[in-house]
Amino acid sequence: MSHPYKQNRAIIPAGTASNHNQAPKPLIGEDTTKPATIGLDLMTYEQLDDFGNELDAIRQRVLDDLGQVDADYIRKVIKTQRGFEVAGRALMYLPFIPPAWIAGVAALSLSKIIENMEIGHNVMHGQYDWMNDPQINGQTYDWDIVAPGEDWKRTHNFIHHTYTNIHGKDKDIGYGLVRIDVDQPYAWKYLGNPAYAVALMLVFEFGVMAHGTPWDDFLRGKKTDAEGKEQWVRARNKAGKQMLKDYVVFPALTGPFFLSTLAGNGIANVVRNIWAFNIIFCGHFPAEVQSFQQKDAENESRGQWYLRQLLGSGNISGSKLFHVMSGNLSYQIEHHLFPDIPARRYPEVAVEVRALCDKYGIQYNSGRFSKQLFSVAKQLVQLAKPPKDKAKWAKRYQRKWAAEAAARAESHNGDQKTEDAKVAA
Repeated sequence: MSHPYKQNRAIIPAGTASNHNQAPKPLIGEDTTKPATIGLDLMTYEQLDDFGNELDAIRQRVLDDLGQVDADYIRKVIKTQRGFEVAGRALMYLPFIPPAWIAGVAALSLSKIIENMEIGHNVMHGQYDWMNDPQINGQTYDWDIVAPGEDWKRTHNFIHHTYTNIHGKDKDIGYGLVRIDVDQPYAWKYLGNPAYAVALMLVFEFGVMAHGTPWDDFLRGKKTDAEGKEQWVRARNKAGKQMLKDYVVFPALTGPFFLSTLAGNGIANVVRNIWAFNIIFCGHFPAEVQSFQQKDAENESRGQWYLRQLLGSGNISGSKLFHVMSGNLSYQIEHHLFPDIPARRYPEVAVEVRALCDKYGIQYNSGRFSKQLFSVAKQLVQLAKPPKDKAKWAKRYQRKWAAEAAARAESHNGDQKTEDAKVAA
């Protein structure tokens, strides 16, 4: 009998992934007779349906074509990432040769970036589940950061990709810490907006970890329920495991070079955090990216859901290496349109998506890394300032904040039940 893992390494023909589908669903409201209004300023309902059908066709064409080339790609990326990690760990034994130690930190940083962006994020989206490879399965893979994969998949794969840029539902808008959208209610604490963003950038993996816990409830003084306590325990255990590995075990293995290895591991984690933060914020929050209200999106068609994803994202232009290092999240528009398709396919899909945007007169938000980064930084500074009409602000935004806080609290259990049902199905 052959080894079971070798069976998974058999040739994968095109068409294997034709029925692969872990795409989020459009929103359904309580009053199903009232259609969503998303996109009506750009297209008619009939045009929106045509738009959705054309994107569905692109998606299916890619799924039908997935096969051995895609499997070979992700395995090659994993092999490369592991090579960088081994090299980085090995060079930590040579701190008395500064160039070698610096090279070790650089190699370990590259390893962590690739594992986080091109492997962990994409694999946990289920992009390679059709390969039937237990080592690259989105249900079981857990990445090399302090955030538990289980909770990240709930807040990111389900909540963020379902309620993309919907106020009061998408927790990714500002990550509960910074004001990055004009429709976020203002508070005096946002005077420190730029400083908060820098702090979040340096410890971004911990921000992602907190994102998967009932952090909002904690800030409001609300007691944590049994489910929330489980999330806190998972976060504590995963963070403890990661910190033990990077800041105790591996430094200890280098014996007398404990402190230099400790510093090297810390620097590599910070480099990865800075890179991930900037890629993610540049894909979600550059100028002209739109946000939405839930009432406008309820009962949206597939075409409207696609349009909301497109209008709520921005791309970053760059070289092929840049796209690989970003996990191809530099194609954030295509990722939001097709989150469960292997990200390596986004460059080819982007050509068709841009052509569709031209056809329907839709803006396709894309720019150089420096342009998008400056745009995000500018917004962080501008949105730190109080609105000019303070009286109007106080009345409007405090009421809005109270309503959104109540909506988040009310929807928490419902979202979890929906996700549980989706996973069970």
